[in-house]
Amino acid sequence: MLTAYSADQIRAAEQALMARLPEGTLMQRAASGLAAACAALLGKVYGSRVVLLVGSGDNGGDALYAGALLARRGARVEAVLAGSKTHQAGLRALKDAGGLVAGQDALATADLVVDGLVGIGASGALREPHARLAEAANAAPGPVVAVDVPSGVDAGTGRVAGAAVRAQLTVTMGARKTGLLVDPGAAFAGTVELVDIGLAPHLPEPDVTALTRAGVAARLPRPGGESDKYRRGVVGIAAGSDQYTGAAVLSVGGALRAGAGMVRYAGPGRPAAQVRARWPEAVITELDEPSIDGVGRVQAWVLGPGLGTGRWARELVARVLATDVPVLVDADGLNLVAKDPALLRRTSPVLITPHAGELARLTGAGREEIEAGRLEHARGAAAELGVTVLLKGSTTVVAEEGRPVRVNGTGTAWLAAGGTGDVLSGVAGSLLAQGLSCYDAGSCGAYLHGLAGRIAASGAPLTAAEVAEAIPAAIRALSGEIALDHLSELTDW
Repeated sequence: MLTAYSADQIRAAEQALMARLPEGTLMQRAASGLAAACAALLGKVYGSRVVLLVGSGDNGGDALYAGALLARRGARVEAVLAGSKTHQAGLRALKDAGGLVAGQDALATADLVVDGLVGIGASGALREPHARLAEAANAAPGPVVAVDVPSGVDAGTGRVAGAAVRAQLTVTMGARKTGLLVDPGAAFAGTVELVDIGLAPHLPEPDVTALTRAGVAARLPRPGGESDKYRRGVVGIAAGSDQYTGAAVLSVGGALRAGAGMVRYAGPGRPAAQVRARWPEAVITELDEPSIDGVGRVQAWVLGPGLGTGRWARELVARVLATDVPVLVDADGLNLVAKDPALLRRTSPVLITPHAGELARLTGAGREEIEAGRLEHARGAAAELGVTVLLKGSTTVVAEEGRPVRVNGTGTAWLAAGGTGDVLSGVAGSLLAQGLSCYDAGSCGAYLHGLAGRIAASGAPLTAAEVAEAIPAAIRALSGEIALDHLSELTDW
């Protein structure tokens, strides 16, 4: 599992460690790791041109000391001093090693740029000259290495309020910062390399976590010799309408492909016919009235995709939420719950899977506010509504009160297509029925869905049905039964 920490948590751990070490030890450790990462990226250090962007804080000091190490290996190292003050010992080390102080023009011929403009305590938009230098770094011919976090990215949230450095590599010290795992910050960080400077014993419970391949594989249910279709989990799907028949088909497909022993579909005649034609494995109950009395026993429900928002749909939502099993609520189910939040007051677990617009309707926050502060709003909604929240988006986040937020990074932009959310609902609902908690079902479901999207897309457009078809391949890849090039893109995850 990957862990990430807020700026305050990192600073507290650093203070505790520094109290036990000679002055300057942490900076030397950080600079050594930074220089090694830069050398690996350059390939050939001797004769290369390295430009350091140096701010007033410790990040600037890390960059200067790393620059001195590279200069001793034969690199031409130039420092652009941008802060109101400069780490004097680091600057002296750079000059003693043959490094120079230069102006912004040095970026035009740089083989490598090291971003040490601002540190983890910075928030809000970059001020001048930092904003101008960030843009110049992005236009430089060589790759950019960020120290700790790219300048302009909020280390605690991943927010980007203006100009920001877009790094090919971020070398982060001691522990990952939350903003490196959450978009838009994650998109600016490039590959993240962690340098161990000894912080681990002093770190508290993480602010954010992310499941890795091994973590997901360990949590996925596996049938044993005594398994039968009932023991493997029975999931009910209440989805689809005469207008939105496809939502039912896709939700059922996601649930079947994710390993449920049985899928019971309950819905009106037209979507029921479509499900029967596409998925003969599903047990179909056509509903004339919004009652689930004749559906049979299930271990979890998926509720809402394509259901509509009329009186009939509202009554069905109320009936499902009145049951005593876990319920995943999505799409039109969320729109109906937004009109009557009392429907969520139940003793059994609830997992909701909104996008930013649906969460805005549930909480009253603005959609743009939610997009800019995904962690904050997912946490707030989980506490306010008493549910587990899977907030969909470029970085999917799963929040449950009293636990670190889990983030998922396996998706692809090609998943921004109609119906893919219905597949995710089926996948996560299937995992709920197989016994996973809402927290694990949401996290593992998002991981599988994102990985299946990469497998299905392979760099090209995809359809939601193709995502559902790729779920078994994603599960096999996690178990090592097949090797996929797509997994090589997910070094950390």
